[in-house]
Amino acid sequence: MTDSSSTPTQAPADDTPEQVKVRAAKRARLMEAGIPAYPVRLPITTTIKAVREKYAHLEAGEETEDYVGLAGRVILARNGGKLCFATLMDGEGNKIQVMLSAASVGAESLAAYKNDVDLGDHLFVHGRVISSRRGELSIFATPAEVTPEAQAEYDAAPTALPAPDASWAIASKAIRPLPKTWTTEDGEEITLSEDQRIRRRELDLITRPAARDMIRIRAAVNRSIRENFFRRDYIELETPMLQMIHGGAAARPFTTHMNALDTDLYLRIATEIYLKRAVVGGVDRVFEMNRNFRNEGMDSSHSPEFTSLEAYEAYSDYNGMAELTRDLIQQAARDAFDLSEGEEIVRLADGTEYDLSGEWDRIDLYGSTSEALGEEITVETPRETLVKYAERIGLEADDYAVSGKIVEDIFEELVASKLWAPTFVYDFPEDTSPLTRYHRSRPGLTEKWDLYVRGFETGTAYSELADPVVQRERFEAQALAAANGDPEAMVMDEDFLIAMEQGFPPCGGMGMGIDRLLMVLTGQGIRETIPFPLVKRLG
Repeated sequence: MTDSSSTPTQAPADDTPEQVKVRAAKRARLMEAGIPAYPVRLPITTTIKAVREKYAHLEAGEETEDYVGLAGRVILARNGGKLCFATLMDGEGNKIQVMLSAASVGAESLAAYKNDVDLGDHLFVHGRVISSRRGELSIFATPAEVTPEAQAEYDAAPTALPAPDASWAIASKAIRPLPKTWTTEDGEEITLSEDQRIRRRELDLITRPAARDMIRIRAAVNRSIRENFFRRDYIELETPMLQMIHGGAAARPFTTHMNALDTDLYLRIATEIYLKRAVVGGVDRVFEMNRNFRNEGMDSSHSPEFTSLEAYEAYSDYNGMAELTRDLIQQAARDAFDLSEGEEIVRLADGTEYDLSGEWDRIDLYGSTSEALGEEITVETPRETLVKYAERIGLEADDYAVSGKIVEDIFEELVASKLWAPTFVYDFPEDTSPLTRYHRSRPGLTEKWDLYVRGFETGTAYSELADPVVQRERFEAQALAAANGDPEAMVMDEDFLIAMEQGFPPCGGMGMGIDRLLMVLTGQGIRETIPFPLVKRLG
């Protein structure tokens, strides 16, 4: 009888790709030889971009005696017997050719280059700036002149720094190879799949210029918005992301638990409540750009984690916030794409143009819905009638849906997707807008607009509700809606009510998703505009 406990177990299969094994072996060999595969510092004197700008005038075959030290990722390589060529690329996509000659760097150094350097490695090169015989701006690798200071620094840390006279050095050894990309005979570029691009954004940024452009457009838009607010004497404020009560929007929250207080908390769904409390405290013009979290669906225009902009201005109203929002977007387009004032026409991802310039249309929610439905709808229209209208166009109203919600659903179905040009949709029902001031001249409505661009909602604004008594009544109605099954209903927030009772001035407030604004400006889906969107784990 065999003792099973003594039976040797089979070693797990090694599924490591062969190229990874080869590159890992190169790294180990370098480290054993005392050659840094990841040096702590390199004698860089300039950038690829700066060299291309400064020496763009060089004619084919023209050489200089100007020496530079620069680095980039190896994206192309062509090795010959005594002469090797490589193309380095920086993070902005700027490229430059480097040339390594046995006559200049030495046969031993050139052999080491061929053996040690792979596509995807970060490479440092020291050499002269020249233009090749074919007119390609290049760095001709040449050993550096050794200074006493550089020699002393190297002697103190030889395994952390390249040799002081190095004509080239690995700046970072890539263990994994770059993904294969190519161009078909028809000129079609084959790159990463959409799933790969989202899951491995770093590869997307390396291989696709449009991905790098999006990062820079996003940064330019954020900077433009901030500077626009600063010119208007707004103050930027940071409010809590962990909250005892989720409020400021109709949305499902994420929950978490804080061990120190042994209490459940919510990830915020909006910044509104705290920003309004700041207005009560005398911060008359305030804004925040930060992350919000909503435990809801994911599609081409929704993400559970997103960047939101909210702004509040005392003594303004929803009309003032409409002018502010239009200017923010138009200025962002000018700053991100170097456009002229009055000519804010952006080119979308599909090659078409979209016009954001001039004044924007304004329509009425109830009027436009009535026209599209062919039936007059008002705030007095009975709920049962609205349910019949909804069913007629294929919509099913939830039992807990209030009349205003049904009207908004009908509007979304019949009108919203057709609003191609930038359009403000004005005046929403009270029962769906618990934080909004009642309309100054239309009973049952509130002073709220939603901005639609290319068929989807981009932003919203209110004349903010300032009456704490009415606000309490609205919260009580929301509590009743929650009891009737509405998962997005707001909860009673006593701290906010107490703050309002201190005196909340007349105020305009607006909110806009930055990710959706990027969709407006580029024509891309929301997952393309977010640098690292949430995706479902594989397996």
